[in-house]
Amino acid sequence: MSYRRCGRSGVLLPAVSLGLWHNFGGVDAPETARDMVLRAFDLGITHFDLANNYGPPPGSAEETFRRILGSDLFAYRDEMVVSTKAGYRMWPGPYGEWGSRKSLLSSLDQSLKRMGLDYVDIFYSHRPDPETPLEETVGALVQAVRSGRALYAGVSNYPPELTKRAADLLSSAGVPLLIHQPRYNLFDRWVENGLSDVLLESGVGCIAFCPLAQGLLSNRYLHGIEPGSRASKPHGFLKADQISEEKLRRIRALSTIAEARGQLLAQLSLAWVLSRPAVTSVLIGASKPAQIEENIAALANIAFSPDEIAAIDAACLL
Repeated sequence: MSYRRCGRSGVLLPAVSLGLWHNFGGVDAPETARDMVLRAFDLGITHFDLANNYGPPPGSAEETFRRILGSDLFAYRDEMVVSTKAGYRMWPGPYGEWGSRKSLLSSLDQSLKRMGLDYVDIFYSHRPDPETPLEETVGALVQAVRSGRALYAGVSNYPPELTKRAADLLSSAGVPLLIHQPRYNLFDRWVENGLSDVLLESGVGCIAFCPLAQGLLSNRYLHGIEPGSRASKPHGFLKADQISEEKLRRIRALSTIAEARGQLLAQLSLAWVLSRPAVTSVLIGASKPAQIEENIAALANIAFSPDEIAAIDAACLL
């Protein structure tokens, strides 16, 4: 594992981090979840990313993580970075989502209880709230840090202009914005339309979620939808109707480029994101330990020639 400085902070994050968005909920096998977290940690993944509503059901991923901490990893707490978020719908009523101080801090308290922790390393505003003043949302992040319930503040899914405002507001309060978590992959490059520049100028780190486009950028869908894949499950965000013939053409072309580099498609896709300016870490998901091992192997080759970049860009436009 290699470790990268997160923006201009003192924090080093592993180039590959593990997200518990899928396959760690109450509907999933707890033994497999434990095996994946332990294998990841053994391989140098020190950052584990959660959110209040990860499951299903919502909250169950944090409960799964608490059990793994309690049985195996609590003695290593100071060797780990644990993050959680609030902002998407978590419980019924007017306070169970979005970005008010009431919602964010109540959610953080619930997350700490579910995970059996006194603090998280990073607490994120999971999405911008169009109805709540940004000053209130940022104030909640400041309070989370000053109260000791979080060590650092982060935002996720914020557009460039709001990210800049949030970073400035946090800086003026003496609580720098540590990190932004955007969706970023070969098929979704909105980060390049201003956000990367903001992060670099403001000294904010970047951890990319969905770097494999929920598994589309892997060998799993080269020949259609396999049983057990995300697109085959009734829950989750990747649906079978999202896998068009156009997408399959692009996936197969990218796989050919990966083969020429001695990589699998997933490894090329992760390496490409890690080669982008401002990116600190990629946030992978997994359904078995072998996938984690396979993804970490991407670190063996994250350099691209100009010709390779040109071929990748052309493949993404097929």
